Amino acid sequence: MNKKNIIYDFAIIGGGVLGSAIARELSKYNCKVLVIEKNNDLCFETSGRNSGVVHAGFSYDTGSLKNIFCLKGNLMFDQLSKDLSFPFKRCGKLLVGKSQEDLETLKRVLKQGEANGVKNMELICGQEKIANIVPYTIGNYAVFSHNSGITDPFLFNIALAENAHLNGVSFAFNQEVIGIEKEEEFYKIKSPKNSFRSKWIINSAGLNCGKISKMMGIDSYKVIGSKGEYIILNKECGKDLPMPVYPVPSNTYMGIHVTNTVDGNVLVGPNAENVSDFTDYTVSKIGVEGLAKSANDLWNRVYRKDFIRTYAGILPKWVDENNIIQDFKIEIKDEVKNFVNLIGIESPGLTAAVPIAQYVLKLIKDRIKLEEKENFISKMPERKKFSHMTFEEKKEAIKNNPDFGEIICRCEHVSKAEILNAINNPLGRCSFKSIKYRTRAMTGLCQGGYCQMRIEEMIKEEKNLKDEDILYGNENTNMFPSNVREI
Repeated sequence: MNKKNIIYDFAIIGGGVLGSAIARELSKYNCKVLVIEKNNDLCFETSGRNSGVVHAGFSYDTGSLKNIFCLKGNLMFDQLSKDLSFPFKRCGKLLVGKSQEDLETLKRVLKQGEANGVKNMELICGQEKIANIVPYTIGNYAVFSHNSGITDPFLFNIALAENAHLNGVSFAFNQEVIGIEKEEEFYKIKSPKNSFRSKWIINSAGLNCGKISKMMGIDSYKVIGSKGEYIILNKECGKDLPMPVYPVPSNTYMGIHVTNTVDGNVLVGPNAENVSDFTDYTVSKIGVEGLAKSANDLWNRVYRKDFIRTYAGILPKWVDENNIIQDFKIEIKDEVKNFVNLIGIESPGLTAAVPIAQYVLKLIKDRIKLEEKENFISKMPERKKFSHMTFEEKKEAIKNNPDFGEIICRCEHVSKAEILNAINNPLGRCSFKSIKYRTRAMTGLCQGGYCQMRIEEMIKEEKNLKDEDILYGNENTNMFPSNVREI
């Protein structure tokens, strides 16, 4: 059925981690839900351009929504990762200082953590003790947050969305919202290609939350972008970094830090710059040099020879008239019927996504009655990466499916079976970035030099596409605009 002919109960604008979490919560009820995403897939913006850290909740004002939802989200991750089959490690985190002034700040961090309800934090004194926890760390004092962790932000977002889809949620990609009109019993949501009808609208548009809010007649929120650049280091470096290491935080910025990933790489960054262009993800030479210098003052293992890629992310920050960063805003205003507005959902939005989604559901259920499904599917099949399997598990996987025995991406040890599964994913996304985010193919030392063309052939064959139809990411990013050579 054509989506534009359906009247949905809920239209969620934005398919990032928050929109996908809200979709999953709503999929527990008998209602028609549509996620409208402007990009060609999930994770193309803020939800995929971050450190992947699962925060404990000690850095936010006591009693704030950031504090409350971060604390709840952190404690959910063990079960969420089991239910939805995405990677998560509760590896801990160090906040490191050098001076007596830093020590006093760290003591205040401990007090705030206690006030915020965060457990398992301790003060570590002495360079040797700190280095025993994380080698090559430079500092005299540290706070060790045992409950902090790391996840794969791409697979977390995708798992939420695919579980929502499994439970009946529809997704509309490449549909940037350009206008919203109120008709009798529903809203008409317009994109350059289509229009959709829905009784409710939920604004989880991330960087574009202010724009959607304005379309709904609420023009009181100022949203700025905070751009951060990152360096990715190869996996040899990851052997010496068992957990993220942060500097002593300021009131508004966590500082340039080094973060281990669930796949073994190290991330350096981010720096921070306020920007008005929410589409500029370029990385500067000066920025990269500054990242490396700052990181080496914290963890002395950042060498130019280990750089394999850079990237940038932009966070949406709601600020007041004095440009002071505000708490999350999650509301339903009486004067704007059937509209849930989410403003300034920045860090710790990844950690807090599911509790925020549950809060959104509560706001809705305070106003309308929803009937629970009897057949909601809460769990996804186990999806263990071939590279993470034991030798015996690999043998069994190859026995059941010989395509596991053919490695397509040598750097990341990604099998043909995994590439095929990604190409045929439930959401129907098959650009190069879609395959990369689901499998880690093309993310290793050679950055696709070996496997990219093999993956291109697989996409072409599986989807019956021409070379010139294959996309790198969004629309109009065709990998092969025309034939370079006729044979």
